[in-house]
Amino acid sequence: MLIKIYNENPNPKDIRKIADILRNGGIIIYPTDTVYGMGCDITQTRAVERVARLKGVDVEKSNFSFICSDLSHLSLYTRPISSHVFKIIRKNAPGPFTFVLEASSNVPKYFKGRKKTVGIRIPDNEIICEIVRELGNPIVSTSIHDEDEMLEYSIDPELIHEKYGEVTDLVVDGGTGEIIPSTVVDLTSGEPVILREGKGILVV
Repeated sequence: MLIKIYNENPNPKDIRKIADILRNGGIIIYPTDTVYGMGCDITQTRAVERVARLKGVDVEKSNFSFICSDLSHLSLYTRPISSHVFKIIRKNAPGPFTFVLEASSNVPKYFKGRKKTVGIRIPDNEIICEIVRELGNPIVSTSIHDEDEMLEYSIDPELIHEKYGEVTDLVVDGGTGEIIPSTVVDLTSGEPVILREGKGILVV
Protein backbone atom coordinates (compact mmCIF):
# COMPACT_ATOMS: atom_id res chain seq x y z
CA MET A 1 0.00 0.00 0.00
CA LEU A 2 1.26 3.49 -0.90
CA ILE A 3 -0.22 6.64 0.66
CA LYS A 4 0.69 10.17 -0.40
CA ILE A 5 0.87 12.64 2.52
CA TYR A 6 1.97 16.28 2.44
CA ASN A 7 4.40 17.44 5.11
CA GLU A 8 2.88 20.92 5.32
CA ASN A 9 -0.60 19.64 6.21
CA PRO A 10 -0.81 15.88 6.90
CA ASN A 11 -4.31 14.47 6.44
CA PRO A 12 -5.59 13.44 9.93
CA LYS A 13 -7.60 10.55 8.48
CA ASP A 14 -4.49 9.10 6.82
CA ILE A 15 -2.47 9.63 10.01
CA ARG A 16 -5.04 7.68 12.04
CA LYS A 17 -5.04 4.88 9.47
CA ILE A 18 -1.26 4.58 9.65
CA ALA A 19 -1.27 4.61 13.47
CA ASP A 20 -3.85 1.77 13.43
CA ILE A 21 -1.59 -0.26 11.12
CA LEU A 22 1.26 0.20 13.60
CA ARG A 23 -0.92 -0.74 16.59
CA ASN A 24 -1.85 -3.93 14.80
CA GLY A 25 1.78 -4.93 14.39
CA GLY A 26 2.39 -3.47 10.94
CA ILE A 27 5.64 -2.20 9.46
CA ILE A 28 5.77 1.09 7.60
CA ILE A 29 8.28 3.02 5.53
CA TYR A 30 8.11 6.76 6.06
CA PRO A 31 9.88 10.04 5.31
CA THR A 32 12.07 11.91 7.78
CA ASP A 33 14.17 15.05 7.47
CA THR A 34 16.97 12.86 6.08
CA VAL A 35 16.65 9.39 4.51
CA TYR A 36 13.50 7.28 4.39
CA GLY A 37 13.10 4.99 7.38
CA MET A 38 11.48 1.66 8.18
CA GLY A 39 9.79 1.16 11.50
CA CYS A 40 7.07 -0.22 13.74
CA ASP A 41 5.46 0.32 17.13
CA ILE A 42 8.11 -0.28 19.84
CA THR A 43 5.57 -2.27 21.87
CA GLN A 44 4.98 -4.81 19.09
CA THR A 45 7.70 -7.42 19.63
CA ARG A 46 6.93 -9.49 16.53
CA ALA A 47 6.93 -6.41 14.34
CA VAL A 48 10.35 -5.42 15.68
CA GLU A 49 11.61 -8.91 14.90
CA ARG A 50 10.24 -8.57 11.35
CA VAL A 51 12.12 -5.30 10.88
CA ALA A 52 15.30 -6.95 12.15
CA ARG A 53 14.89 -9.82 9.69
CA LEU A 54 14.38 -7.42 6.81
CA LYS A 55 17.60 -5.65 7.80
CA GLY A 56 19.42 -8.95 8.31
CA VAL A 57 20.40 -8.24 11.93
CA ASP A 58 19.67 -9.55 15.42
CA VAL A 59 17.42 -7.26 17.45
CA GLU A 60 19.85 -7.23 20.39
CA LYS A 61 22.76 -6.28 18.13
CA SER A 62 20.87 -3.74 16.06
CA ASN A 63 21.42 0.00 16.07
CA PHE A 64 17.73 0.80 15.78
CA SER A 65 16.70 4.14 17.22
CA PHE A 66 13.40 5.51 18.52
CA ILE A 67 11.48 8.10 16.54
CA CYS A 68 9.85 10.47 19.03
CA SER A 69 7.48 13.36 18.36
CA ASP A 70 8.90 15.73 20.98
CA LEU A 71 11.15 16.00 24.02
CA SER A 72 8.52 14.57 26.39
CA HIS A 73 9.63 11.03 25.51
CA LEU A 74 13.10 11.67 26.92
CA SER A 75 11.97 11.27 30.52
CA LEU A 76 10.19 8.01 29.68
CA TYR A 77 12.85 6.15 27.73
CA THR A 78 16.13 7.60 28.99
CA ARG A 79 17.73 7.93 32.39
CA PRO A 80 17.67 11.42 33.95
CA ILE A 81 19.88 13.79 31.99
CA SER A 82 21.67 16.95 33.08
CA SER A 83 20.37 20.40 32.23
CA HIS A 84 23.45 20.81 30.03
CA VAL A 85 22.57 17.75 27.94
CA PHE A 86 18.91 18.76 27.78
CA LYS A 87 19.87 22.20 26.45
CA ILE A 88 22.00 20.62 23.72
CA ILE A 89 19.11 18.42 22.62
CA ARG A 90 16.61 21.28 22.79
CA LYS A 91 18.84 23.46 20.60
CA ASN A 92 19.08 20.77 17.94
CA ALA A 93 15.69 19.05 18.02
CA PRO A 94 13.64 18.63 16.00
CA GLY A 95 16.38 18.11 13.46
CA PRO A 96 18.61 15.61 11.62
CA PHE A 97 20.20 14.10 14.73
CA THR A 98 20.16 10.81 16.60
CA PHE A 99 21.07 11.30 20.26
CA VAL A 100 22.57 8.34 22.10
CA LEU A 101 21.54 8.39 25.76
CA GLU A 102 21.41 5.97 28.69
CA ALA A 103 18.29 3.81 28.42
CA SER A 104 15.68 3.71 31.17
CA SER A 105 13.82 0.62 32.36
CA ASN A 106 10.89 1.59 30.11
CA VAL A 107 12.84 0.61 27.00
CA PRO A 108 11.60 -2.87 25.99
CA LYS A 109 13.98 -5.60 27.14
CA TYR A 110 14.15 -7.16 23.69
CA PHE A 111 15.48 -3.85 22.37
CA LYS A 112 18.15 -3.23 24.98
CA GLY A 113 19.71 -6.68 25.05
CA ARG A 114 23.15 -6.12 26.47
CA LYS A 115 23.16 -2.48 25.52
CA LYS A 116 22.48 0.20 28.08
CA THR A 117 21.90 3.03 25.62
CA VAL A 118 19.17 4.08 23.24
CA GLY A 119 19.18 6.33 20.17
CA ILE A 120 16.53 9.04 20.26
CA ARG A 121 15.46 10.77 17.06
CA ILE A 122 13.08 13.76 16.74
CA PRO A 123 12.94 14.51 13.00
CA ASP A 124 11.99 17.87 11.56
CA ASN A 125 9.24 16.21 9.55
CA GLU A 126 5.61 16.74 10.44
CA ILE A 127 4.38 13.53 8.79
CA ILE A 128 6.27 11.07 10.97
CA CYS A 129 5.89 13.24 14.09
CA GLU A 130 2.10 13.31 13.62
CA ILE A 131 2.10 9.54 13.20
CA VAL A 132 3.99 9.11 16.48
CA ARG A 133 1.68 11.56 18.27
CA GLU A 134 -1.38 9.67 17.07
CA LEU A 135 0.19 6.31 18.01
CA GLY A 136 1.03 7.55 21.50
CA ASN A 137 4.53 6.12 21.78
CA PRO A 138 7.75 6.05 19.73
CA ILE A 139 8.39 3.78 16.79
CA VAL A 140 11.49 1.71 16.15
CA SER A 141 13.44 3.20 13.29
CA THR A 142 16.11 2.07 10.86
CA SER A 143 17.22 3.53 7.56
CA ILE A 144 16.36 1.82 4.27
CA HIS A 145 19.39 3.41 2.62
CA ASP A 146 21.85 0.89 1.22
CA GLU A 147 25.09 2.20 -0.23
CA ASP A 148 25.33 -0.80 -2.55
CA GLU A 149 22.03 -0.03 -4.25
CA MET A 150 20.93 2.44 -6.86
CA LEU A 151 20.26 5.85 -5.34
CA GLU A 152 16.73 6.06 -6.73
CA TYR A 153 15.58 3.06 -4.68
CA SER A 154 16.39 4.96 -1.48
CA ILE A 155 14.85 8.34 -2.26
CA ASP A 156 11.93 7.78 -4.69
CA PRO A 157 8.78 6.66 -2.80
CA GLU A 158 7.32 4.83 -5.79
CA LEU A 159 10.52 2.85 -6.31
CA ILE A 160 10.75 2.23 -2.56
CA HIS A 161 7.21 0.81 -2.74
CA GLU A 162 8.21 -1.30 -5.73
CA LYS A 163 10.99 -2.87 -3.68
CA TYR A 164 9.42 -3.07 -0.21
CA GLY A 165 5.67 -3.07 -0.89
CA GLU A 166 5.28 -6.84 -0.52
CA VAL A 167 7.33 -7.16 2.69
CA THR A 168 5.97 -4.11 4.55
CA ASP A 169 2.41 -3.02 5.26
CA LEU A 170 2.58 0.57 4.05
CA VAL A 171 4.88 3.04 2.30
CA VAL A 172 4.22 6.70 3.09
CA ASP A 173 4.98 8.92 0.10
CA GLY A 174 6.19 12.18 1.63
CA GLY A 175 8.11 13.33 -1.42
CA THR A 176 11.66 12.71 -2.57
CA GLY A 177 13.96 11.68 0.27
CA GLU A 178 17.60 12.51 0.91
CA ILE A 179 20.72 10.39 0.82
CA ILE A 180 22.57 11.86 3.81
CA PRO A 181 21.58 10.23 7.14
CA SER A 182 21.27 11.88 10.53
CA THR A 183 24.28 12.92 12.59
CA VAL A 184 24.71 10.53 15.53
CA VAL A 185 25.69 12.24 18.78
CA ASP A 186 26.71 10.32 21.92
CA LEU A 187 25.66 12.30 25.00
CA THR A 188 26.16 9.59 27.61
CA SER A 189 29.27 11.27 29.05
CA GLY A 190 27.55 14.65 29.36
CA GLU A 191 29.53 16.14 26.49
CA PRO A 192 28.71 15.54 22.82
CA VAL A 193 30.78 13.01 20.89
CA ILE A 194 30.03 12.70 17.17
CA LEU A 195 29.78 9.00 16.27
CA ARG A 196 28.69 9.61 12.68
CA GLU A 197 28.84 12.74 10.60
CA GLY A 198 25.55 13.30 8.81
CA LYS A 199 23.25 16.06 7.69
CA GLY A 200 23.06 17.79 11.07
CA ILE A 201 25.59 20.35 12.27
CA LEU A 202 25.43 20.31 16.07
CA VAL A 203 24.83 23.57 17.94
CA VAL A 204 26.20 23.55 21.52
